[in-house]
Amino acid sequence: MRLNKLDSNFLRYLVESQVAPGERLPTLTQIGQELGVSVGKLREQLEIARSLGLVSVRPRVGIVREPFDFSQAVLAGVLFGLGSGEAHFKQFSDLRQAIEVNFWDTAVRNLTPDDKQKLQQLVDKAWTRLKGNPIHVPNEEHRQLHLTIFSRLDNPFVKGMLAAYWDAYEASELTRFSPYSYWLEVWSYHERIVAAIVADEFDEGLALLAAHFDLLPTQPELPISNNDR
Repeated sequence: MRLNKLDSNFLRYLVESQVAPGERLPTLTQIGQELGVSVGKLREQLEIARSLGLVSVRPRVGIVREPFDFSQAVLAGVLFGLGSGEAHFKQFSDLRQAIEVNFWDTAVRNLTPDDKQKLQQLVDKAWTRLKGNPIHVPNEEHRQLHLTIFSRLDNPFVKGMLAAYWDAYEASELTRFSPYSYWLEVWSYHERIVAAIVADEFDEGLALLAAHFDLLPTQPELPISNNDR
């Protein structure tokens, strides 16, 4: 693979030296001597690698190679685009929906019995939270249900993009003020989607998945102020 487009001595070193996830790297001084690059320049490039989640710096251990996680590379750009107004959450949501629809069949056919049991448990836990006293919105269950459905895909780019979506979804607060009826309808769909997966009715599950996308608001709902009452 040609690495001339990878404009970082440090990242090229990670690739060319084939440092495995979990392995400790030499010091920046040692790497700099090997590459003929200043420690100051490498330190700047190290911070970029850390922001991408490719390495960590641990006390009394040093620099450690971390597993590749595409969500870390994507998320900063997504959040910047949303925060600056140069991109909109609906655009990213449309991309996520296209990914889930197109990878649905492969994803659900690879799920194990344990995965299906986990999906059922997530639905049960979500209903417990929604019908409890006090009521709690099952945000984490929402995230985990969708990510579990696609967890067996052998594609780090797809899985990373979906993980980044849920971080952006949380940051957008798109459904923060959604009414209780919204969550009841969403989880009614989730329950039916999971039932279809468990029954190996994959086409029915896909139809339900696509239909439930229409429930997502395109803009955050605002709370009603006293002046609006």
